[in-house]
Amino acid sequence: MGWAFFYMFVILKIPVIAALWLVWWAVREPEPESEQRDEGGRGGSGHPRPRQPRPPRRGPHAAPSPAAPARVRARARVTEPAHR
Repeated sequence: MGWAFFYMFVILKIPVIAALWLVWWAVREPEPESEQRDEGGRGGSGHPRPRQPRPPRRGPHAAPSPAAPARVRARARVTEPAHR
C-alpha cells in the first residue's frame, strides 16, 4: 500500500507541475532585446530574399514554344441490345 500512496502523491504531481510551468512560460513578459544589434534602419533578418526562378525565354534567342498537342476526338460506341 506504500507504493500506491507514493504513486498518487509524487508521480501524479509531475504532469500537474509541468502544466503549471507551461502556463507560466506562456504568459510571462518577454525579455527586452539587447541594444547591440544594429539593423541599419531595416526590419527583417538581414538576409536577402531568394530570387524567383526566371520564366523561360521566348523569342529569337531561345527555342520556340512547344507546339500544341494534337486534338483527339472520342467516338461513342454503339452497342446493340442483346435482346431484340
